[in-house]
Amino acid sequence: HLLDLFLHLQKMYAHTDSAAEVLLEKKGGAGIITLNRPKALNALNLSMIQQIYPQIKTWEQDPETFLIIIKGTGGKAFCAGGDIRAITDAGKVGDRLAQDFFREEYILNNAIGTCKKPYVALIDGITMGGGVGLSVHGHFRVATEKTLFAMPETAIGLFPDVGGGYFLPRLSGKIGYYLALTGFRLKGRDVLKAGIATHFVESEKLPDLEKDLIALKSASKENIADLLNSYHVEAVNSLFFSFSLFSANSMEEIVKKLKQDGSPFAIKQLETINKMSPTSLKMTLRQLREGASMSLQDVLTMEYRLSQACMRGHDFYEGVRAVLIDKDQSPRWKPAALEEVSDEFVDNCFKPLGNNDLKL
Repeated sequence: HLLDLFLHLQKMYAHTDSAAEVLLEKKGGAGIITLNRPKALNALNLSMIQQIYPQIKTWEQDPETFLIIIKGTGGKAFCAGGDIRAITDAGKVGDRLAQDFFREEYILNNAIGTCKKPYVALIDGITMGGGVGLSVHGHFRVATEKTLFAMPETAIGLFPDVGGGYFLPRLSGKIGYYLALTGFRLKGRDVLKAGIATHFVESEKLPDLEKDLIALKSASKENIADLLNSYHVEAVNSLFFSFSLFSANSMEEIVKKLKQDGSPFAIKQLETINKMSPTSLKMTLRQLREGASMSLQDVLTMEYRLSQACMRGHDFYEGVRAVLIDKDQSPRWKPAALEEVSDEFVDNCFKPLGNNDLKL
């Protein structure tokens, strides 16, 4: 008996161990996805993507599942991004993971964006990069006072991917361009005001909200919206700056506008932009300008091409080294100045990949 028990426990733990990075459970009418790597701030890796995607597809077909909820554990983060370290290691040695990760991540982002069941993301805590891709394309995004939102990719030689080219240019004014190029961090209510969240709820109320969502008997989008509205705390109106300085046809033009403006805000933005990868900045501005009039599917296909261009290039590995590995915060970008990044080089990043293109 003891041996049986031992083997049974071993099997159980082996199973929970591999499944522990993400928990997938059905409660009441809700399918619940819990990102469960609190020590890594719930960063998203390939095995998590490969568990979440088929589960969403299954719940979509299940008549007993009315809605899908996604949340993170640990109280600090919803999801702080993708597993950049693993991608870096893979990209350096030409490992398939550098292709597979982006491909499967974007396929998941598209599944969220086209999900037939209402999808509710509880973005409590840090929500950056890959975490934005798991939330922003869903029907409902609930921010709290603990939410910290950013797309910080230009600082590591990447670009705001996971569909950033779709949602960022669609935010009001030019705030999306500002967030994309500078990696500026929005906190709490500002995430709602920017139009990234659909609702704002106090963090301590989330367990109650979740219980009520699970208990919904016929969960239509309207029912869910009504419930979220009943928890929603109206924002006191505070106006954003005007981000019109970020409205331009080229990065050089944006820099020129900021210099001419000369306000403390503009000077601060110039300082930030000067630290970013010039290649990433040019790639990102074009990504957003083109993405503004594209479908989510076409944006993700474009972004997959860009991701592979970054894997072939220099700045991504240098940015990861400077920010995440050596932490000296002084990346040596190549080329080092905006003027040195040719239109030809940028054009090349956007070229189709033939058989290797992302197909959605």
